[in-house]
Amino acid sequence: MIEWVSLRTGARPVPQPVANPVVWVTAFGGASLLVAAHNALVGSDRPGWALAAVSLLAALLGLCARFTAAPGTAVLCWLILNGFAVPPAGTLTWTGPRDTFWLTCLCSAALVGTVLARVVHARAAYRRVAGRAAPPASELDDGRFGL
Repeated sequence: MIEWVSLRTGARPVPQPVANPVVWVTAFGGASLLVAAHNALVGSDRPGWALAAVSLLAALLGLCARFTAAPGTAVLCWLILNGFAVPPAGTLTWTGPRDTFWLTCLCSAALVGTVLARVVHARAAYRRVAGRAAPPASELDDGRFGL
């Protein structure tokens, strides 16, 4: 006999992503702390290290976010990088190739984190829903014809 069970009851097969505003507030605060630590330890003359740290933050935030949060996360992180990781601090500027590259890196990092999380969650959900593997064909064949 087949018993139909809704996947919504009990444990959810895939965790619910965090709301976009929570991700964006965390991106703004985390990027601010990372850039402040970078400026205190390394200085503002090497913004590449700050870009790497903030890109890692964007990828980590992507692990618990929706796809729609990636552009906002990238823009918020870029604003902090552009405003405080390059001289003159506190002034937003647009340097075409550099800022385009930074925005691309940050958005890619956020999207890679989100895709990685979705793949891991989907595989785990499939394992929970599928249960154990089907028995081999030799165990199912008892030598008789019919069902």
